[in-house]
Amino acid sequence: MIAVVATIETKPGRRAALLEVFEKLTPQVLAEQGCIEYAPMIDFAVSLPGQPPPRENAVTVLEKWESIEALEAHLMTPHMIAFRKATESLRAETKLQLLVTG
Repeated sequence: MIAVVATIETKPGRRAALLEVFEKLTPQVLAEQGCIEYAPMIDFAVSLPGQPPPRENAVTVLEKWESIEALEAHLMTPHMIAFRKATESLRAETKLQLLVTG
C-alpha cells in the first residue's frame, strides 16, 4: 500500500473555490481501480501540543493506493488532467509526500 499526503497551497482566498472542485473530483477518484482512500481536508484548530497554527490557504489530501502503479495511473486519468488545468489559477504550490509501511 502507498499513502500520499498531498498539500496544496492555494492563492490567497481561493481555498473555498478549490474545495468546490474537489467535491466533484473525489467520487471519480474513489471509483478508480486501486484507490483505497481519497480525502481532501483542511486544518483543524485545537490546542494540542505540537500543532502548528491552522493554514487558511491549504488543502491537504490524504490518499491510499494499492500500488505505485495505481497511483501513477491515477495521475494520468482524464479527470486528474482536467483537475490540474481547471485549478491552475487557484493553486500556488503543491507538495507530495509518499509513504509506505516500514
